[in-house]
Amino acid sequence: MTPFRAISVFHQVATLNSVSAAAEQLNVTPSAVTQQIRALEEQIGTALVVRVGRRIRLTEAGERFFELIADQVETIISATQLMQGSKTATRLTIRTTPTVSTKWLLPRLPQFLEANPDIDLRLDGTNEPTDFNRDHVDLDIRHGTGRWAGLHVEPLAVERFMPVCSPKLADPFSLEPADLLTFRMIRSVKAQIQWEQWFTHFDLRDTALKHHLLFDRSHMAVDAAVLGMGVALESNLMMGQELRDRRLVVPVRGAPEMLISTQWLVCPHTHMRRSRVRKFIDWVKGEAALWQSESEAASLS
Repeated sequence: MTPFRAISVFHQVATLNSVSAAAEQLNVTPSAVTQQIRALEEQIGTALVVRVGRRIRLTEAGERFFELIADQVETIISATQLMQGSKTATRLTIRTTPTVSTKWLLPRLPQFLEANPDIDLRLDGTNEPTDFNRDHVDLDIRHGTGRWAGLHVEPLAVERFMPVCSPKLADPFSLEPADLLTFRMIRSVKAQIQWEQWFTHFDLRDTALKHHLLFDRSHMAVDAAVLGMGVALESNLMMGQELRDRRLVVPVRGAPEMLISTQWLVCPHTHMRRSRVRKFIDWVKGEAALWQSESEAASLS
């Protein structure tokens, strides 16, 4: 009979992708974790975990075994904690860019927390992509092109990039594209749509621009536009509240439709077997779909 203790230790190692992290979580030594894994491998008759340098990874058999046991082990652990009358919350760590976390995700999080009281959420706001072999992160909401080989990748939403400014600077739809050449251009240097592309649509040369204000974070560019410091070219995903509150307006008539996905849900394929990850992805995709429909309706009004 295969001991449940060894199976639960393997489940923890596979979930955290780390022997030391599993040992800390279980309050045992790393050598004790290793011994349990070896005992389980001897019982099953195949290697489940291999070392790659100072890291570990699951073998093909290990991934298959984890896939078969993950949901059942989590159910047993939860049931045991409930019977003990001290249900321990499950930790979910999401890494996302500062702009998405502050401008879009944070205002919506209370709904997720209310629907999932058993989950302790950690939100890690950074532009640095996760090294899933090293960092204890369940899921990235990652800015970029969506091309990350070997990972589960799906777009969060389709965004609309548009020129915006404070209504104190210009009235809505009151300017021709060439009029923007007289304004200070606010740039988010990491944005995938830049002023050059926008002006090219109108056969205007960006080299005519003399005044720039550069930021390395989109939320800073949005806030600078709200303060009337110039005209920003930003995604409606990053400034939805500012547009609804009329703190930002689109000052140009006939602005081109510049649609692109720049934010992606990213994690190892094995993380998709974690119930907490699936719960969050299902929820955030639902929120993104609702935001998408509301944004499209607003653009037509």
